[in-house]
Amino acid sequence: MTVHALNDQEIALLRNELEMLMQERQRLLQVAGASAVLVANLDIASLPHDQETIDAAEVLGESINNLPEETLNDALRVVGAKIE
Repeated sequence: MTVHALNDQEIALLRNELEMLMQERQRLLQVAGASAVLVANLDIASLPHDQETIDAAEVLGESINNLPEETLNDALRVVGAKIE
């Protein structure tokens, strides 16, 4: 196997890896977008007031708030949500 052939093989592997990462990003954007829509439309008063539910809601809200704005906008676009 020549150095050139090895480089072609490495390039092919990197392309495959990049494609897998892009597909995973798309799925993660769908999850983030759906989560953001859920949080935006959630009636907090209707949530159970047990500590586990409160903790889970806080983690989700903080996670959404910590997303870079561009990523959040991409996520909302993926799920077809309107940005207000």
